[in-house]
Amino acid sequence: MPCGRLVNLGSLCVDNVYAVPNIAAAGETVASVSHAVHPGGKGLNQSLAAAKAGAAVAHFGCVGADGRWLKDVLANAGVDVRGVREVAGASGHAVIQVNSRGENAITIAGGANRRLTEADFNAACAGLGDADWLLLQNEINDLERVLALAEDTPARVAFNVAPVDGREQAYDLAAVDLLIVNEVEAAALAGVAEPDAALSALAAHYPDCDVALTLGRDGLLLARGAERSRLAAFPVQAVDETAAGDAFVGYLMAALIDGCDMQEALRRGAAAGALAVTQAGAATSIPERAAVLELLDG
Repeated sequence: MPCGRLVNLGSLCVDNVYAVPNIAAAGETVASVSHAVHPGGKGLNQSLAAAKAGAAVAHFGCVGADGRWLKDVLANAGVDVRGVREVAGASGHAVIQVNSRGENAITIAGGANRRLTEADFNAACAGLGDADWLLLQNEINDLERVLALAEDTPARVAFNVAPVDGREQAYDLAAVDLLIVNEVEAAALAGVAEPDAALSALAAHYPDCDVALTLGRDGLLLARGAERSRLAAFPVQAVDETAAGDAFVGYLMAALIDGCDMQEALRRGAAAGALAVTQAGAATSIPERAAVLELLDG
């Protein structure tokens, strides 16, 4: 049984997904092959993935009346949603284009995800123990305040700095134990475009933090201080890459809570991310635990 909880203070979104022959360029109109509405938001996706992986998960966030069903999606997966509050106005929304190679372009509207209050932050941090992890992404408001509160909790903190929007430059990441970034996010935080150099800069700046840099089909890199390791990606045929990172994060966090060392946790996360790209949608593409374990054993 897991010895701790994952407390996720994160977004919940209504995803509008359009399958397109090619992602629209500036000034271009593209006719979609299909349109579907899915549950999404990096926070929701990561909570769902961690719950499917077997972790005890509590989610904190906000939805509008149009997003009440998002709470049901999480609750049906076993996530504690007592910390998800309904507010006036619309829920967060996303418009996602997915081309025939599984690549995507995403536009998000923050909606209710940008209406969290001090009370929400305090509720998420209250009761955190030293066996727990607090998980954050960059889709909610006032993260600088959340990071400050996290310093006063005994829990470890994981921060997936996604998506980057300029706010991350001002964050104090002293409370963060695990920083999860892709190439774009690493470059934005480090001010260096080349992935290896960006990783080295982040590891030097945060020497007591594990920094995981995901590289898609090229696997991932992990750094802690001067230590480096690389993990290859699992070869799969991509259909939709939208939730790959979220599946990775959720399964990674569940493995850490389950007592796995970082290398094994990263393997589980990588397997989940690989399987996620073989299915369409965001939350709907997150694999079941049995499928992830089968890939790991294969």
